Amino acid sequence: MMNVIRFGGIYVLLFSVTMVWADEVPNPSAPFVHPGLLHSGEEIALLRVKVERSEQPWKDAFDRLQSTHLASLNHQPKPSTKVVRGPYNNPDIGSSELSADCSAAYLHALQWCLTGDPAYAEKAIEILNAWSSTLEMVGGHDTKLLIGMMGVKFCNAAELIRHTEAGWKADDQVRFEKMLRDVFYPEIKDFYPSANGNWDASMIQTMIAIGIFLDDREIFDRGVDYFLHGEGNGAVRNYFNGFGQCQESGRDQNHAQMGIGFLGCACEMAWKQGVDLYSAYDNRLALGFEYTAKYNLGESVPYETYRSVDGRYKYRRLSDEARGRLAPIYQRAINHYRDRVGIGMPYSEKAAMKTRTKTRSGAHVEWGSLTAIGMPNVVTATAIKP
Repeated sequence: MMNVIRFGGIYVLLFSVTMVWADEVPNPSAPFVHPGLLHSGEEIALLRVKVERSEQPWKDAFDRLQSTHLASLNHQPKPSTKVVRGPYNNPDIGSSELSADCSAAYLHALQWCLTGDPAYAEKAIEILNAWSSTLEMVGGHDTKLLIGMMGVKFCNAAELIRHTEAGWKADDQVRFEKMLRDVFYPEIKDFYPSANGNWDASMIQTMIAIGIFLDDREIFDRGVDYFLHGEGNGAVRNYFNGFGQCQESGRDQNHAQMGIGFLGCACEMAWKQGVDLYSAYDNRLALGFEYTAKYNLGESVPYETYRSVDGRYKYRRLSDEARGRLAPIYQRAINHYRDRVGIGMPYSEKAAMKTRTKTRSGAHVEWGSLTAIGMPNVVTATAIKP
């Protein structure tokens, strides 16, 4: 079946999903698809129609988005030349401001795409330009984690602005590219294998995002390869065991959900480029989502002592710290596993319903309740054999 919708003056075709298998990243010479991070042009076009027609649940989710302070046109960026984030954000020298502005840029880019109001595009551009014209370095103990968590938001904002005729000047785009390549990427290039897995997971998502935005196949492939074969705790085969227990399940539930959410974002962006990471190791990520959702919904799950890859961490029992504090990470996984490929996700569905009205969760790219429900799929995705 084929449907036709209009997006930014362009009519686009919507097809059903197809998957094939390969031993390596398919067609390395193929151009990247844009927009092609978390949101495709087809998805944005459909979302705009849903919001304009006040269809539910999209309209309620969009109204909640617009009610948040970071989505306000009154938001003012606060760039710094030097940003420092210490352990658990102490010291915090410009780190919180960078985090807020990355989220704000993304929210304004989304609002521009869904309303067509140029004021939102101008605000997103203002934020992107403020940082790219100011930031010279990011330092401190948590540098890699900060860039891993927030870089993906900046990239998604910039991707939407660049590819929707928003009026972002070419020179400003080049300067933003330079910030990604010279300031962000060197800090995450070699990951952090000995850290808890959410660190590497965060860097995987931002590396894939940077690769797509820069049309840099080497950077993109490096992120994909580490997801599949990386030596660190955040690589998918190391982050989850065979029944879905997470390397951080014995640490606390906040950090476990962080890593799972980051890997989910990485999978979605790769999928938009025709690379299926979701199915790696017999859908190991789906097992991770279900295991974590089930436990945080109050049910019992199995547990085995799980050593980190280098033995640095060894959590002997399942942690109840932050149990039940569900993060808004589940809807995107449901959109893929249940809606695209027909894999049941019953516990993730329940978790998603409980988090649908959450307005933000700073570590994650939020608003799956708006952007990952009932989305079309136009991708022929190749699953790479691990």
